[in-house]
This record gives sequence, structure tokens and C-alpha cells, in this order.
Amino acid sequence: MTLSKAATPPAARIGAGSRRWKLIRGNLGLYALLVPGLLFLLLFKYAPMYGIIIAFQDFNIFAGVAASDWVGLAQFEKLIHSDEFLQVLANTLLISLYKIVILFPIPIVLALLLNEVRKMLFKRTIQTIIYLPHFLSWVIISGLFLNILSPSGGIVNEVIRSLGGQPISFMTDNDLFRSIVVFTAGWKEIGWNAIVFIAAIAGIEQEQYEAASIDGAGRIKQMISITLPGILPIIMLMLILRIGSLLDAGTEQILTMYNPLVYENGDVIGTYVYRMGLGQQDYSFSTAVGLFNSAVGFLLIVIGNSLSRKFLQRSIW
Repeated sequence: MTLSKAATPPAARIGAGSRRWKLIRGNLGLYALLVPGLLFLLLFKYAPMYGIIIAFQDFNIFAGVAASDWVGLAQFEKLIHSDEFLQVLANTLLISLYKIVILFPIPIVLALLLNEVRKMLFKRTIQTIIYLPHFLSWVIISGLFLNILSPSGGIVNEVIRSLGGQPISFMTDNDLFRSIVVFTAGWKEIGWNAIVFIAAIAGIEQEQYEAASIDGAGRIKQMISITLPGILPIIMLMLILRIGSLLDAGTEQILTMYNPLVYENGDVIGTYVYRMGLGQQDYSFSTAVGLFNSAVGFLLIVIGNSLSRKFLQRSIW
């Protein structure tokens, strides 16, 4: 039977507190290492949250936060009744779903295939090649694909011309823009995302493969029966985190690639906040949109975690 805190003898509580402080004093160096990270969180994560209150104001940049008029939930009512925002929300969900359905399984498959490669030189060479695009900024990648897909001189359109077709203006075509966004995101991040799954596979005990091999299981059978179940917790963790960022369709990527001609299918919440906040200086409305985005993302993570706990008996917290 466990005693409650109130029922714990004072001497025991004093002794526990003394041991705790003794432990802290003995590890001051390790606790000091926490300071930069904590300062970063406080300055760049928690301090800016003060600005959330302008979502409930008719914010005037000259009057400041303290002197701006309070309007309650008026900005959120404007958001809900805005046809433009509803279109932006639909674009965000579609692009994110495309990325999850198409791009999420590919790093898993890639990690499984690389795990089967036995020639280390070849394996490391392939890994290096597929990792490299991750280290390029979206500005560079956008410029690269703008040149490749250019209707005048782009290599893709040159091939189309050589086959007797007409050049296509890929980057200004509403019907093609989402596909370009998904393809370029995959080209840049698939190899890097595979690292997590490769590391998870490396943590699986080799004795399981040896036992399965003795029992006559082939490589594919081992992959299905040992490797996939072994990395399932990591797959679920990454999927839940990806679902939590469902309303983040890649703001930096789209911001460097899109133009007014593809706003209809390419404008997402992040770029919409940028255009409304900095472009039209509607700070209160753009903050309301951002707050809505964050709240829905948090709710999605909670729901995803609950589903994982219910159906897989696994939780990320």
C-alpha cells in the first residue's frame, strides 16, 4: 500500500528532498548543458506565443498590442466564412494527403531494400546519392526545376518538342502544380526520411534473422516477419507526427515555386498567412489563420496517438 504525500512522514520527505538536491549538485555540468536548449525554447517558442492575442484584436501596428481594439472571435468568424480560405484549406489538405499517401511509404520500402544490399560500398554510395538533395535549400531546388521545366529551353520541353509535341508551361498550369509539388518534395526528402527507418532496422537483433534462416525462411519472409514488425513502432511514430502536420503542406517549398497563376490549386495555409500578413498587412486575420492551423495540428496528433494506443497498443507519450 502506497502512502499519499500528506501521509508521508516529514523526515522521509526531507530525506527525499536532500537526496534530490544532492543529485542535482553532483550533476551540475549536465544540467548546465540544458540551459542553451531551454533558452532557445523560451525565446523562440514560448515568448512569441504572446503575439497570439492579436488574433482576438483589430490589430493596429502603430497602436501596438496594448492599444489595439479587442474584437473577440470576429477574425475566426471571418475565417470560417471566407471562400478564399476554404479553397486554401482544401488545397492544403489535398497536397498533404498526396504527400502522405504517395511519399510516406517510399522511404520505408527504400530502407527495406537497402537493408538487403550486402555490398557495403554499393550500399553507402546509393545512400549518399539519395541523401544529398536534402541539403539543398528550396530556393536552389525551385530554381533547378524552373529551368528543367521551362517552356523555353527546359530539358523536359525539349524532349517533348523532339517527340513532336507542344511545350507545356508546367509551373503555371493549375492542374499540374500539385503534382510538381509532390514530386519535388519526394525528390528532396525521400532519401533523408529513409535514415530513420534504416536506423530502426539496424536496432533489430540479428539473432532473429539467424533463427529464421535456420528455420528455412527466405529474405522476403524475413523482411515481412521480422523487419517490418521490428520497425512498426517507428513507422507509427512517424505517421502520427506526419498526420499532426497535415495542415503544413510545405510552405517554404510552395512559396519559392508558385505564382499568382496557380493560387487556385497551389495556395496553402502557410503561404496564405504570408500573403495576408506581410502582403496585405492584415496581421490579426493571418494570426487567426495560423492559430487555427496550430490548434488543428495539435488535435490531429492527439487523435492519431489515441488511435495508435487503441489499435496497436502503442503510444508516442
